[in-house]
Amino acid sequence: MNRPFFASQLGLKRCPTCENICQAHEHHCPRCYARVHSRKPDSIARTWALLLAGLIFYVPANVLPVMRTSVFGSTSENTILSGVVEFWHSGSWDIAALIFFASVVVPCLKFAVLVVLLVTCQRKSRWAMRERAWLYRLVEGLGYWSMLDVLVVALIAALVQFRSLSAVEPLLGIVFFGCVVVLMMLATMSFDPRLIWDTEVEDV
Repeated sequence: MNRPFFASQLGLKRCPTCENICQAHEHHCPRCYARVHSRKPDSIARTWALLLAGLIFYVPANVLPVMRTSVFGSTSENTILSGVVEFWHSGSWDIAALIFFASVVVPCLKFAVLVVLLVTCQRKSRWAMRERAWLYRLVEGLGYWSMLDVLVVALIAALVQFRSLSAVEPLLGIVFFGCVVVLMMLATMSFDPRLIWDTEVEDV
């Protein structure tokens, strides 16, 4: 069976900014003058570093309180999970589900998928290459939903401020969670999905 040619075999590479196809000897895109590489530099090392940093920040993001609520003189501090439980018991199931999805499901899914992708690429595994490529696209798409938790806290703070004798104050936990979101987005961007198919290129 005839296999299609790869860009590296044809001496081509793609501009990450404007998607222009460039020659292999060109270091800058002739259209937008952005720097182009045939591969993302140090993709695996950068992704591992950002992933591990995200994991480290994820611990205080869940342990430390994310907001302090004062209602009629009564003050309480909530972590992400205790906030989910409180919203659930108060009948706000939609907000509880939204915070749980954005704060727990999405980050844990991204951690797990990136670890699988990094380990299999380092081992040059041919296991489920199409599925792994699909998982990368899924994680990349989920990155846009990662800020939902921060936005929900901001929305709750804005709503509570309208009530008399009530106030909401963001705490240090939300800062750590924001750092986790940024680090995981950078980790996803630094991973080069073409590494998944490298074993196919070697076999050609």
